[in-house]
Amino acid sequence: MADEALSAGAVARRLGVAVTTLRTWHQRYGLGPSEHVPGHHRRYTPADLARLEIMRRLTGEGVAPAEAARWARQAPAVLPPDRLGLKARTSTVRDGGGTTIPVGRAGPVARGLARAAMRLDSVTIGRTIGDSLATDGVVATWEGLLRPVLAGIGERHAATAGLIEVEHLMSRCVSEALASVARAHPTVGPPRILLSCADEEQHSLPLEALAAALAEAGVSYRMLGARVPVAALVEAVNRTGPAAVVLWSHTRATAGPHQLSALLAVPRRPLLVLAAGPGWRADSLPAGVVRPVDLAEALSLAVAVRDSLDQSAAG
Repeated sequence: MADEALSAGAVARRLGVAVTTLRTWHQRYGLGPSEHVPGHHRRYTPADLARLEIMRRLTGEGVAPAEAARWARQAPAVLPPDRLGLKARTSTVRDGGGTTIPVGRAGPVARGLARAAMRLDSVTIGRTIGDSLATDGVVATWEGLLRPVLAGIGERHAATAGLIEVEHLMSRCVSEALASVARAHPTVGPPRILLSCADEEQHSLPLEALAAALAEAGVSYRMLGARVPVAALVEAVNRTGPAAVVLWSHTRATAGPHQLSALLAVPRRPLLVLAAGPGWRADSLPAGVVRPVDLAEALSLAVAVRDSLDQSAAG
C-alpha cells in the first residue's frame, strides 16, 4: 500500500462503500481520517484505511457495527484482518449466510421475517405478513412487525451500504400485502380522506399502511402516492373536496411547510390537515395543522372526521 493520504472518495472506492457510509462510521464510531493539513480537508492515512478495511469486512460478515468498530479501533494497523482471528466471529450469520437484520425488542415473528428477507424468500415474507394482518390487523402489524424490520434493513444499509436488494424485495412484499387489505375491505360512499406524499418524497410505505388501516376501518380514501407536486395536490383538493388531507414526509428535505400552507389556502379547505411522518418539525408547522405521532393516531383522527361528517349528515 502506498503511504500517501487519501480523500474520502478514494477510500470509498477502495473499500467499495459509499462516502455516506464513511461519514456514518466517522460520526458514530470514530473511524475517521486522522491526517490534518491546515486549510484542507482531513485525509485518510494507511492506518486509517486498514482499520476501515476491518470494519467493512466484519460488518459484511454480520458483526454489529458498534462491535466491529471496537475491534477495528483496537486492531494493530500492521496486521491484515485475516490475521486478527476475527473471521470466526460470525455468530450473527443465519440461514444461507446472510447477515442478520436488527429488530430491536420485536418478537420472534419479526426475527423470522428478517431472516426471510435476508434469504430473499418472498413466499415466506408474504405469508408471514398476511398471517399477521389477518390475526392482528394493520396497525399492530405495522408497528410491531413491519416497521422494526424495515428500520433494521435501513440501519444495516447505513452501516454497510448493502442490502439494497433486500430493501426492494421487502418493500414490494409489504406493498402487495397492504394492497390486499384494501381490496378485501371495499368502502362505500365518496372518499373523504386524501393521502399524498410530499413533493419529491419517495417513501410511500407508511402512507400505504395508513390506507390499509383506513380501509380496514371502513373509511373511504384516495391515495395519490409518491412525489406529488404542490400544484397537483392543490388541484386534487379543489376537485375532490376531501374532509381531511394527510401529507407524508419521511425526511426533512421533503418537509417544506409551504406545502401545508398551500393546503390551508385552497378555496375548499379541508376540515383537517395532517402532517404525517418524521420529516416534519413540530415548530415549523403552520397554525391549524396537526402532526400525528404514529399510525394509530393518524387513523383515529381520520375516523373522527368520518364520524363527525356522518353525524352532521344524520342531523
